[in-house]
Amino acid sequence: MHSYGVDVLEIADELTEAYVEVFTAPPWTFRDPDETRVAFRSRLEADGRWDGFRALVERSADGSITGFVTGWTTPSPFRTDRAYGKVLQRLGAAQVDQLLVGAFEIDELGVLKSVRGTGLGRRLLEAAVAEHPRAWLLTWDQAHDTIAFYRRLGWREPPVHGPKTDIVVFVAPT
Repeated sequence: MHSYGVDVLEIADELTEAYVEVFTAPPWTFRDPDETRVAFRSRLEADGRWDGFRALVERSADGSITGFVTGWTTPSPFRTDRAYGKVLQRLGAAQVDQLLVGAFEIDELGVLKSVRGTGLGRRLLEAAVAEHPRAWLLTWDQAHDTIAFYRRLGWREPPVHGPKTDIVVFVAPT
């Protein structure tokens, strides 16, 4: 497993292709691969500058990416772009400040289909949060296998204080 910081841009094209392979397959088949490619690449260039940004990448014997995880330390004040507004709506400001601000935020976790079921997703997630006393992530409420995976690993959903949204927030086991 290789760790990247801002230097993740050295592998941006390759990481973007791995991302597209994972996040245009079920349950994300509604996503257009070309739009997904452009959006992720743009986000990666911006996200790599966040405080504490880290990407972990696992490669196969032939050198191709088989899995990845990206994340950073959640800043204060809590953002409201992307899906962050839904997180605030779902958890409430007090819980966001208590549980998420200052914690390591898993932004993306992807494992290519060819290596699913090998424990790679668990290893990537554990490695990403190993040095952080608190961590969190979110996923789409229709990603049922993903939700079950996080629950199996002991990640828990904090109490919901607002209306239902299409995201599910998890905090790392303590």
